[in-house]
Amino acid sequence: MMPMTDHPTTIGGIPLPSDAPLFLALIGVHIIFGLTCVLAGLAAMLSAKRPGRHPWLGTTYVWSLLGVFLTMAALSALRWAENYPLFLLGAGSFLSALLGRAARRYEWRRWAPIHIVGMSVSYLLLLTAFYVDNGKTLPLWNQLPQAAFWSLPSLIGVPIIIWQLLFHPLARPRQEGG
Repeated sequence: MMPMTDHPTTIGGIPLPSDAPLFLALIGVHIIFGLTCVLAGLAAMLSAKRPGRHPWLGTTYVWSLLGVFLTMAALSALRWAENYPLFLLGAGSFLSALLGRAARRYEWRRWAPIHIVGMSVSYLLLLTAFYVDNGKTLPLWNQLPQAAFWSLPSLIGVPIIIWQLLFHPLARPRQEGG
């Protein structure tokens, strides 16, 4: 465990609990992985579900999420009392992505709904962790109560997931005997 200084700092308007070089390096790498996750995940959601772009973006998302998870685990270990909820959100996000990826990769029976739910829940937990940690410093979000940081991603995302499960052609059960 690296020593934390008692010198908080602010970078880009975001207060950080330490100015220790190793802590700041971990945060920098964490941010790069996190931005990659957000962009790759969004692009995968919006791309056609066929070989090529969608699986490549999904793979990019999962590998970047591994980077987010590992850096978040290290950052959480440094300040466990403050960050254990972020660790739990990160672990849930990574495990959900692994479930969604495995369902598709190994073509489990009825893989599509499992893939949709796993990857979508992963993305929602990623966004929830971001807002829980940073919402109080973001313009507009800083006007919302703490409960909004925990709930808004799911309040927006869950109806979209349900819609996908009901209407996406891959997720709907096939009619027997046609």
